[in-house]
Amino acid sequence: MALIDSVLIVLVNLLVGGLGLYLGVRLLIDKEASFGYAVVTAAIGALVWGLVSFFFGWLPIIGPVLTLLAWIGVINWRYPGGWGSATAIGVIAWLAAVAVLYVLSLFGLVGLTALGVPGA
Repeated sequence: MALIDSVLIVLVNLLVGGLGLYLGVRLLIDKEASFGYAVVTAAIGALVWGLVSFFFGWLPIIGPVLTLLAWIGVINWRYPGGWGSATAIGVIAWLAAVAVLYVLSLFGLVGLTALGVPGA
């Protein structure tokens, strides 16, 4: 049962992270954004975040900054608009993911984490 629970938690968190990115992209750069593309971006972002964090996260100050830049870099790579747009999308994604996870946690459905959105 624990494996099924873990898989469901990862899927819900990935969907919430994808939703946050989708909302950020839709609001800022593309009215025809794809939710599926945002979920894939969230998955790639989570993988890159994890790898950079594994190798550099232990460095004081520099490690967290590098991991955040790597995550924003994934958004910049996947969507048009440059680093400023990618940063703004990331902020909106973070805010949206925190809001959705807060509501879901009120019902005891998930904890306050989202795969693909750091710090959420």
